[in-house]
Amino acid sequence: MAVPIMQAVRVGKYVVTQHLKKRKRYPLVLMLEPLFRCNLACAGCGKIDYPAAILNQRMTLQECLDADAEAGAPVIAVAGGEPLLHKEMPEIIRGLIARKKYVYLCTNALLLEKKMDEYEPSPFFSWDVHLDGDKSMHDSSVCQDGVYERAVAAIKKAKARGFRLSINCTLFDGADPKRVASFFDEVMAMGVDGIMTAPGYAYERAPDQEHFLNRQKTKQLFRDIFRLGKGKKWRFTQSPLFLNFLAGNEQYHCTPWGKPLRNVFGWQRPCYLLGEGYAKSFKELMEDTKWDDYGTGNYEKCADCMVHSGYESTAVMDAVRRPWHIAKVALFGPETEKPMAPEISLANQRPAQYVFSKQVEEQMAEIAARKPAKAPRVKVIRTEAKTDAPAPAKTDAAPVEATAAD
Repeated sequence: MAVPIMQAVRVGKYVVTQHLKKRKRYPLVLMLEPLFRCNLACAGCGKIDYPAAILNQRMTLQECLDADAEAGAPVIAVAGGEPLLHKEMPEIIRGLIARKKYVYLCTNALLLEKKMDEYEPSPFFSWDVHLDGDKSMHDSSVCQDGVYERAVAAIKKAKARGFRLSINCTLFDGADPKRVASFFDEVMAMGVDGIMTAPGYAYERAPDQEHFLNRQKTKQLFRDIFRLGKGKKWRFTQSPLFLNFLAGNEQYHCTPWGKPLRNVFGWQRPCYLLGEGYAKSFKELMEDTKWDDYGTGNYEKCADCMVHSGYESTAVMDAVRRPWHIAKVALFGPETEKPMAPEISLANQRPAQYVFSKQVEEQMAEIAARKPAKAPRVKVIRTEAKTDAPAPAKTDAAPVEATAAD
């Protein structure tokens, strides 16, 4: 199976414990984003459209460990930006593993071969390599030739070193089900431990706004892919019920608090995909966020979202309530022929608010306020002290000058 049995048991125990405690909202996966800086500029990405001063910000090792302590989730996904650009990343990963957290380090793999020796294989650690399809599909998605081949070379090297490794495949409008199915066959042949897949979220700042899927297209695309995968041993790192949801068989509502995001500005409201404010603490995020204002049917920006960061936790919680249902889907795979579940009505959703520019201004002001003021430079003229000693012989040298900062 794609998820190690001990991880599945521990996460399952954690979820059951939360249900027994009757906690309405709890995190399943901590999304940790220690930096926004990346060495790619993908067409569908909405994470790197910031001024340089913001892209240069980093969460410290201690801030990352404190975020884990606050959230207490059993699984941590370290994302970005490109996490391997962070100088303290090896120490961050070791610190989280020491706490017995299951850590997935997301990377585009351009630096993976260079940085691999700084990490060690562990049952608590997995690389999560971004691959949006075969060579042509992926290089087009990341807007740079040759990236697919470098990623595949790094994947093979990591597997040879004994690392666990999964791929993260985001799909967009125009994806060919047959090519995607063939790609899944290819990565399984590479020996990857699992596949994580989802439709791309329509980031409002993404350069390419033409190729995001709506919900109906998403469901049909994944139905077509899963139909082609019947009888094949594709391994997914996701709940079978989430895959069933992608194929249009579950009427799930979003669980944005299931995968809370901590980044360089704090705890992002309301979720990893949608930034409309920040909380100073995890407690503030959970208690003060107006959760009912968000999600498909509630907010225009969420209308077409079917991404795992919002719906995977819903599927996991459903599995606890209906264990027979997940067993059936796990055994037979997602339904691909019967009528789809009814769609959530958008009649009462509130209109989108566009707050990115305002937030950037606020964040830039905070950065400026944290910088120490530059001390004035003072010009000092050194003169000779008066003494009874004979005056030195005259020379042609000019008076000695020096500058000093306060």
